[in-house]
Amino acid sequence: MDYVHLGRSGLSVSRLCLGTMNFGPVTSEEDSFAIMDKAHELGINFFDTANVYGWKKGEGVTENIIGRWFAKGGGRREKTVIATKLYGSMGDWPNDTFLSALNIRRACDASLRRLQTDYIDLYQMHHVDRDTPIDEVWEAMEVLRQQGKIIYAGSSNFAGWHIARAQEAARRRGFTGLVSEQSHYNLLTRQVELEVLPACEDYGLGVIPWSPLAGGLLGGVLRKIDKGRSASDQVAERLAEHRPKIEKYEAFCDELGEDPADVALAWLLTRPAVTGPIIGPRTGAQLEGSLRALEIKLDDKALARLDEIFPGPGGPAPEAYAW
Repeated sequence: MDYVHLGRSGLSVSRLCLGTMNFGPVTSEEDSFAIMDKAHELGINFFDTANVYGWKKGEGVTENIIGRWFAKGGGRREKTVIATKLYGSMGDWPNDTFLSALNIRRACDASLRRLQTDYIDLYQMHHVDRDTPIDEVWEAMEVLRQQGKIIYAGSSNFAGWHIARAQEAARRRGFTGLVSEQSHYNLLTRQVELEVLPACEDYGLGVIPWSPLAGGLLGGVLRKIDKGRSASDQVAERLAEHRPKIEKYEAFCDELGEDPADVALAWLLTRPAVTGPIIGPRTGAQLEGSLRALEIKLDDKALARLDEIFPGPGGPAPEAYAW
């Protein structure tokens, strides 16, 4: 396994991040435990979750599963860089959501209880809160860090200017600020190349792409359909929209002799500022198969071909849309 620093921090994380969103709703607790054990066996030390995962309001289903796995001992907690998130609604009262200082305090304490740990390695804002002053957010995060409850802070789904605003506010306060940004990024979804990636590069944030396989479209969907597997209505609808590109993509992967999912992950690993994509395996075999992406070396010719199939926004702003 390869390890890199998360952004400008000294924290070393694996180049693949284990996503846990399936734990509970899709993957049983027993299988979730097996996947996390397998991840450690393969050298993956970076796990991502959120307080809302499990999709039962207020229950924190997925965090509870991870907490019970940590409680099994054997160095599980110590070997894991655990990242969780807050923002989404965890109750029906006004202050059970978003990024007020009150909710940040309550949400962190609740995640610590569910995860059965006394600190969170990377505490991420799941979305932008346009109604809470950034200084209030940073003051609350500073208190959590002083208390030893969090080590690093990160963002998710921020625009480039949100990152700039957050970092400049942190600079004024003498605070570290963000060390990472978790963005929707894959071959089909490349808008972050305009301003988010340049902002992350400039401020030293590590980028953690979510949905690296575009909801399955980049995971060999046509191959699977040819073998008789059915696609969900949502995947079928998106496939109809992007089918010409997917056909060209899977044909190119055949030329490379590689699995489409592995090529999609390998491509992300070539992108500026990217620390590692989030993978969400449903089985240990899927998890182990993802490691092939670390071995694939895409040369300039292959990268150019992928740009032809999936044109990005044309580069960073403003050059992408101005002379």
